[in-house]
Amino acid sequence: MAAIAIALPAIGQAQTSSYKTTGYVTDENNVTRMVTQEVSTRLRRTTSQGDPDAKLPYTPGVTPEKLAIPLSESVMARYPDYKNAYWKDYTYVQGYMFEAMDRLGQLLDDPKYTEYMKKYIENFIDSEGNYKGGALTNLDNFMTGSAFCTLYKRTGDERYKKAALQILEGVRPYPSSDGQFWHGNKSPNMWIDGVFMMQMFLIRCAENVGEADFCFDTACRNIIAAARHLQRPDGLLLHAWTTEPDKVTWADKETGLSPEVWSEGMGWYSLVVPELLAVLPKNHPDYKTILKIYQDMARGLKNAQDPRTGGWFMVVDKGDNPLNFIDPSGTAMFTYSIQRGIDLGLLNAKEYAPVAQRGYKSLFPFISVNNNGLLDVIGACDGVVIKNDFNSYVTVPKILNAKEAVAGILWAAVIMEKNNL
Repeated sequence: MAAIAIALPAIGQAQTSSYKTTGYVTDENNVTRMVTQEVSTRLRRTTSQGDPDAKLPYTPGVTPEKLAIPLSESVMARYPDYKNAYWKDYTYVQGYMFEAMDRLGQLLDDPKYTEYMKKYIENFIDSEGNYKGGALTNLDNFMTGSAFCTLYKRTGDERYKKAALQILEGVRPYPSSDGQFWHGNKSPNMWIDGVFMMQMFLIRCAENVGEADFCFDTACRNIIAAARHLQRPDGLLLHAWTTEPDKVTWADKETGLSPEVWSEGMGWYSLVVPELLAVLPKNHPDYKTILKIYQDMARGLKNAQDPRTGGWFMVVDKGDNPLNFIDPSGTAMFTYSIQRGIDLGLLNAKEYAPVAQRGYKSLFPFISVNNNGLLDVIGACDGVVIKNDFNSYVTVPKILNAKEAVAGILWAAVIMEKNNL
């Protein structure tokens, strides 16, 4: 298996990580050779380790039997001011985390989760309800718009509705190709990540704020367009496509497709599709198409699940390559997606419940309790972007408490523990 050093980046700095990975690769002539790479790389989107004095009462070295409450408490203790958690103050990660925290708060009837969300969002809205968050020039900055929608539902404060509708106005002129939004508004590159970022906002806006017809139609269009280009016959989805393959290094020059099924990228998509199906009217003209996309994807994930650990690999369909490794972030996302489908009656529980249960069980080795009693997530990568090839995906540095993995595990923990918190 690959051996990769763990880097500990701090917020707001141009971090550089040096790491070595060694493994064995068998070529098409059945010749096996050892491959060693030593690379220095600039980490793109760093994550702070938070308040060094934060403490919780969990026992160091003993992983709790349940994760949802201690993991959420660890995030709030580590980042009392959530603006300071990541590489800039307003990111998609806060919105991603708040989705899980809100569900947990509702299950526990505990207002502290709404208050934590509100404390953060108040930094990005003025007294009259004007949106003051990140520029709506890329899909990532739409994601945390979902929190404005949720806060409107939880509090009734009209300022949150006004801000959400201002964000919605940014959707209307946003550029797209063949029905799918560009990841950034300067170039026609369509990332699967961005399907989650924009559509989670549209789903929550439709559900809690208004303009449901526009939001649902736009979300359906993007999800279907992404599947049309990226979903393979086996149900799995590639990372990205472009209409200008000559301008990016990762694209096939004929098809415009990126080369690999990256776990976290497909994971984003696997989260948002059942979230849309949960609220999309069954008589919507696109409902059956999206249901088939979801069920095909679930079938592909079931077939790609690692039989030994129950997790999913960093490059999902290449688990037989010894450089590959189980990715806790993608695994958490897939676990949530499958359990959500079971709960909604979209998947057969007898067939798929063991898949979700084994996926969730596989996450526990990636959790440790540090000397301050906070939960740490280990073994995950942070801020991954489209890569040119398999080796580039599996040699991304792993860091402690990689932001997407922490949030993803919280999503999985809340849904898997919802009946026994």
